[in-house]
Amino acid sequence: RYARGIDRMDFELVRSCYHPDAYDDHGSFKGTVDEFIDMAQDFMPRWTATMHFMGNVLVDEVDGDSARAETYAVAYHRREFPDKEGKDDVFGIRYVDRFEKRNDQWLIAHRVVATEWRRVEAVPSGSSRGAVGVWGTRDGNDVIDWIMDAKDPTLN
Repeated sequence: RYARGIDRMDFELVRSCYHPDAYDDHGSFKGTVDEFIDMAQDFMPRWTATMHFMGNVLVDEVDGDSARAETYAVAYHRREFPDKEGKDDVFGIRYVDRFEKRNDQWLIAHRVVATEWRRVEAVPSGSSRGAVGVWGTRDGNDVIDWIMDAKDPTLN
């Protein structure tokens, strides 16, 4: 849910991953979930596209209504410019979370993003968007937003 929310810039979906009083430490940003959402709304549009791949998840240290979770991820950020070479900014990260169960919901109470590595590369020639199927969008018109209303093209 977090990856879809942040990549599609659906900030209410991102917010729904956290308790209202949650704390988020993304390294260069540290603050409340509301402050994180405000920062992300300003920061995320600078990227042409992002994709957060979640990998191994370990949930342990479960103690009643709290649990520790560690999620490995690779976060891709593409930035394109009309007048100069673009860049891919790729991070190997771990989301280290304390989840708490409140009102029958397990949500993030405290998140720390630990960066393991970072790679910045020029956007390779020919890797920009072209006529290849359906491209993802970040404006509320992504395929995830309309697929349930789409008609089956195989039906007449």
